[in-house]
Amino acid sequence: TSGEMDKPLISRRLVDSDGSLAEAPSEAPKVGILGSGDFARSLATRLVGSGFGVVVGSRNPKRMAGLFPSAAQVTFQEEAVGSPEVIFVAMFREHYSSLCSLSSQLAGKILVDVSNPTEQEHLQHRESNAEYLASLFPTCSVVKAFNVISAWTLQSGPRDGNRQVPICSDQPEAKRTVSEMVHAMGFTPVDMGSLVSAREVEAMPLRLLPGWKVPALLTLGLLVFFYAYNFVRDVLHPYLQEGKNKFYKLPVSVVNTTLPCVAYVLLSLVYLPGVLAAALQLRRGTKYRRFPDWLDHWLQHRKQIGLLSFFCAALHALYSFCLPLRRSHRYDLVNLAVKQVLANKSHLWVEEEVWRMEIYVSLGVLALGTLSLLAVTSLPSIANSLNWREFSFVQSTLGFVALVLSTLHTLTYGWTRAFEESRYKFYLPPTFTLTLLVPCVVILARGLFLLPCVSRRLSKIRRGWEKDGAIKFTLPMDHTLAQKTSHV
Repeated sequence: TSGEMDKPLISRRLVDSDGSLAEAPSEAPKVGILGSGDFARSLATRLVGSGFGVVVGSRNPKRMAGLFPSAAQVTFQEEAVGSPEVIFVAMFREHYSSLCSLSSQLAGKILVDVSNPTEQEHLQHRESNAEYLASLFPTCSVVKAFNVISAWTLQSGPRDGNRQVPICSDQPEAKRTVSEMVHAMGFTPVDMGSLVSAREVEAMPLRLLPGWKVPALLTLGLLVFFYAYNFVRDVLHPYLQEGKNKFYKLPVSVVNTTLPCVAYVLLSLVYLPGVLAAALQLRRGTKYRRFPDWLDHWLQHRKQIGLLSFFCAALHALYSFCLPLRRSHRYDLVNLAVKQVLANKSHLWVEEEVWRMEIYVSLGVLALGTLSLLAVTSLPSIANSLNWREFSFVQSTLGFVALVLSTLHTLTYGWTRAFEESRYKFYLPPTFTLTLLVPCVVILARGLFLLPCVSRRLSKIRRGWEKDGAIKFTLPMDHTLAQKTSHV
């Protein structure tokens, strides 16, 4: 009928951030926002899109009204705090005292503190911003939330940012109310406990890549070491021994020789802690004893080390493509052609070198492709779409395949150079021989773990068996089934 045609196709429903349909309440709950900055505008946009009625309190509502969504009501602060039970305080700490005149109107309401201190302020003040706000308004329920979410994430949705929203408060009911709002906005609330935890929550945005510090320093150390090593062999040695100036190699050639060494060693360091952990479990005969702290931290940084390995490998591939574009490379080709003419050689072809280079390049491409797959599956959006067995297969099995391919790539690159006396500059062995040490240890150890006597014992330990335990443990008859179980 005509009356039915006037109704919207989706009535009283709104699409949340996951694309699913969620039932909205019959009357949109009102939420207040004190502040009119960038974060307040993004917060108002997100709240309106999530089905909430928004009232914004500003010192100059006429000037700020055009910056907020049309569905949001922009008024003076005194009027904005009247009806909403939940009020977001989106202003800096030094402006909290300006709200003291509203203390009687704010009594009994929930104040959500979304502020973040600077590093200097965080060190200067012993109490958090949320605790300071609670001391100014003792009759209010103060909740710390949304301070780790950026304005961009609020506008674009949780797909483009972190979903988790840490929440802490001394009032469980206020915390539950804010948690429901977080869910309605498409985010995931994380209970951080009482308001004392607000200082820790406010410190989260101040940390710059906390999980990357050690891997970055490790990568930098390897880069410096291998660059200096290659400089001594490829630049300094020819200059001192033969009087040849090869300092032009520093920007490209030496860097390109250094990058694969770093990438290869980093990749082996991703799987070395797993080997050490397995060896430690075999030695102890149980999985219920903690690993040493250094090994535990090493295991936790494997993802970052692997991504840095992929980064160095990708740079190596780009540098390799640029090698023929160098002017020095063109001069070398011309000089080689002149020497060939002067030597009356009409055909210069070394079958062994041709095959070596073809195999070497092919293995390098395969290794980089496999490493790219590992890097892609490390992304949260991809990893969340895989179950545990799929993720373990990619990161463990394919990762080991990438390490084997990289080892074959390195061996075909070196070929017989490790046995040629002329390759030892200042008695220093070729660089690739140094890089083979750790990967070969990992590959040999993984091969030993595949032996039935070792593999069966390791599987029993990972399924709960203990060497000195009183409980007898028997593996299933199908040994392959035991291998497919997750390693707890």
